[in-house]
Amino acid sequence: MKRVFSGIQPTGELHLGNYFGALKNWVELQGKYQCFFCVVDLHAITIPYQPNKLQENIFQTLATLLALGIDPEKSTLFVQSHLPEHTELAWLLNTITPLPELGRMTQFK
Repeated sequence: MKRVFSGIQPTGELHLGNYFGALKNWVELQGKYQCFFCVVDLHAITIPYQPNKLQENIFQTLATLLALGIDPEKSTLFVQSHLPEHTELAWLLNTITPLPELGRMTQFK
């Protein structure tokens, strides 16, 4: 079975744009693919934030995903910072990726 991985930042309340842009599709995909959905809280700390509010947003995002139909029996749902492998892999990739190569990537610019 093919796999899907996607994440959402817990930077505030989820809205209709989140629902129609991604979350509605997530619910549909979990019947066809092996899905991994992540609350990317480490990405969220790249902008100014209040630690207490971030923790609340993480909880609210998870609760909303479950309420919208993300089924833990069909999909893996997790918080990015709870898996140290994410930061370990980022460290390894950062040490071997030259800056000029990053400069050619649209996502990096």
